[in-house]
Amino acid sequence: MGIVQSQSIKNTIITFLGFGIGAVNALFLYTNFLGKLHYGIVATILSGANIMMPLMAFGAQNTLIRFFSSYKNQKERDEFLTFMLFLPLFFIIPLGFGFYFFYDAISQSWVSENPTLRPFFWLIPVVGLFMAYFEVFYAWAKVHMQSVIGNFISEVLVRFIVMLLLIAVHFDWLSKDTFVYCVALAYFAQLLGMKLYAISVKMPVLRFVIPDNVKEIIYYSLFIIVSGGVAVMLVDFDKVMIPQYKDISQNALYAVAIFISTVIAVPSRAMTQIIAPITARLMVEEKYDELNELYKKSAINLQVIGGFIMLLIFVNIKEMYLLIPKDYSGGIVVVFLIGLSKFYDVLLGNNNSIIVNTRYYRTVLLFGVLTVVLMIALNMIFIPLYGIEGSAFATLITVAIYNTTKLFFVVKKINLYPFTYKTLQSLGILVLCFLLFYFWDFPFLPIINIGLKSILIGILYLYLNYRFAISDDINTVVHPYLVKMKLF
Repeated sequence: MGIVQSQSIKNTIITFLGFGIGAVNALFLYTNFLGKLHYGIVATILSGANIMMPLMAFGAQNTLIRFFSSYKNQKERDEFLTFMLFLPLFFIIPLGFGFYFFYDAISQSWVSENPTLRPFFWLIPVVGLFMAYFEVFYAWAKVHMQSVIGNFISEVLVRFIVMLLLIAVHFDWLSKDTFVYCVALAYFAQLLGMKLYAISVKMPVLRFVIPDNVKEIIYYSLFIIVSGGVAVMLVDFDKVMIPQYKDISQNALYAVAIFISTVIAVPSRAMTQIIAPITARLMVEEKYDELNELYKKSAINLQVIGGFIMLLIFVNIKEMYLLIPKDYSGGIVVVFLIGLSKFYDVLLGNNNSIIVNTRYYRTVLLFGVLTVVLMIALNMIFIPLYGIEGSAFATLITVAIYNTTKLFFVVKKINLYPFTYKTLQSLGILVLCFLLFYFWDFPFLPIINIGLKSILIGILYLYLNYRFAISDDINTVVHPYLVKMKLF
């Protein structure tokens, strides 16, 4: 896969490094140093900011990738970049005024149930702004096929800063309230780092000219706002709704479970950084055979890697929860439910990148909006009845419906199909390994138990996937090392 394989491997390593730091933060430092109340506050603020980010970015991050390849000379590209840099301000400025003047009304439903959130609620749009412009500058780097450093800034930098802040809380150098404000500054540092790197990749030349296809750009950006909002709400809106019905500390338990299950999507996040602009280019050039091959390869590669991560999490989840404080132990069911929804995302490969570059995105968007309405309704029903487990169940149902809809459209309308007989073989390997390892444990300490089971699963999983040649790309990467070790 050339550049895709190279940068995907680098991005995967970086993303895993970031998630390693995040795991230390989420599972140990937050739970032991910060406490459930402030952990819940941080989770609520970041989820709210994620929901606002597509609005504040005005879809610029995806629109930039979508249209960049269609401009044939540097002058037009400079004009397009300038326009995309300033386009979000037409939404950010009135949104900021609206949030300022109607702050009490907007915040009332959340702070009435959890008054401790009141001093921090205004951070939601601020962090959302930082996230929005980070994505804009990151897209500028990606269209120049440079995604690795941006991925490092995104996945590692902000988590490392948060780690330092949590250590500062432990040593009483920061109060817990001050920590919450400093987390917002960490996202500003992320934005600043991304901006400096983006302009080092290609210094923008500001040309204040409205592009000829401005109507198409605005229309597509409006679509991205809604579609991006749909995607984010399917991920984060549950954490925003929980404080409306339950104590905000429940968000801390939910955040721990969500973080564990989200690791399943790490390879997808890493590969998407470079696949998205390539998919857009292939769609513009109408190279559907190459696109179909990319679709199938991305799906099976992600299924093998993401499935292995899901397997490790599921068979070790009981021991994982023995390593964190007992008052965070109520999320095992959430891990399974959210984990399955993340795995379904992984199964579809670069499905999202294909859809946003077709003329059928409007129809899929309609289904997405209806799905969000369904998700909100299900959360309103299940959260009061079953708490965070009910919210996770609502998320699984809505993600399954939304992903099935997107898959159906890509298959029927574009005649692209991500699955092969290798898909079934891979699922069979996953089920076999799960049944062999889930129901027994070594009589050792949890960390030793996790290590031993993971090694045994890894050996069996690698052997079966290599033996049946599930993924040609993964076999190509793995084969030289196996030969050196004289295993094959």
